[in-house]
Amino acid sequence: MEKRRVIAGVLALLWMCMIFAFSAQESEESSEVSETFSQHIVSAAGKFFHLNLNDEDLHRIAEAIETPVRKAAHMTEYAVLSVLIYIWLGKYKHAMVFATLYAASDELHQRFVPGRAGRLGDVLIDSAGAAIGVLIFIGVKKCIISLRNRHKYKVRESS
Repeated sequence: MEKRRVIAGVLALLWMCMIFAFSAQESEESSEVSETFSQHIVSAAGKFFHLNLNDEDLHRIAEAIETPVRKAAHMTEYAVLSVLIYIWLGKYKHAMVFATLYAASDELHQRFVPGRAGRLGDVLIDSAGAAIGVLIFIGVKKCIISLRNRHKYKVRESS
């Protein structure tokens, strides 16, 4: 097996361990992490756009975006996982099945964590993230190959 595929397989397994660790966080700890991250996003956006937000506004906006931020984080986690699995196994369908099964097992795992709940909707969100991630990766890969081939053709043509 190619070296890059072995590395991708190891990274996929490590990534799955990270996802498992996040899912093992109890509800309060998980919410605190999401809330803190949301506050950082709002604070950075406020500074970037010169909004001069007071602490109350910052907290209120951070609360409002917390759920979308959590779902985007889930999608991103599974986008990365599916790309690693795709590189490892070499097939889009295998990457999707593997990522979806892992998402389902992750939601099952959450049912045993205090304050957490396994939800089918989250499996769907994770699977959508996996599909988007691997499709973007494949698209970028095809563009790079196409550009490389054009460059090779132009070099041969000018010789």
